[in-house]
Amino acid sequence: MRIMDDWIGLLFFVLLIVGAFVGLKVLSKPVKRTEAEFERNAAESTSMLGAGMNALQEALDPAAARAKEVQTQLKEGRYGKKKREGKADGDVESGRDGDAEIINNERLTKK
Repeated sequence: MRIMDDWIGLLFFVLLIVGAFVGLKVLSKPVKRTEAEFERNAAESTSMLGAGMNALQEALDPAAARAKEVQTQLKEGRYGKKKREGKADGDVESGRDGDAEIINNERLTKK
C-alpha cells in the first residue's frame, strides 16, 4: 500500500507541473484584436492606472495633494478669492495665506 501512495503523490506533482505549464502557455498566447480595440483598451488602462497612482500618491503624501489642489485653483483663478477665517496658517487681515508660501518654498527647493 505504501508503494501505491508514492505513485499517487508523484502523479499529483506531475499533473500540477504539467497544468501550470499548460496554463502559462495559454495565458502567454497573444489576443487577436483590431487596432481600434487596442487603442480603446490602452486609453482605459492608462486612465485607471493613473487614477490609482494618483490616489496612492495622495494617501502617502497629503501635502502634495494639497499643493496640487492649490495649483489647480491658481490656474483657474479661484485661489485666494475667499478669505478663510479661523485658519491657523493664514493671516486673514493682511490677505496672506500660508499655502502660497509653501508653494513658493517648493519652487525654490526644486531649482
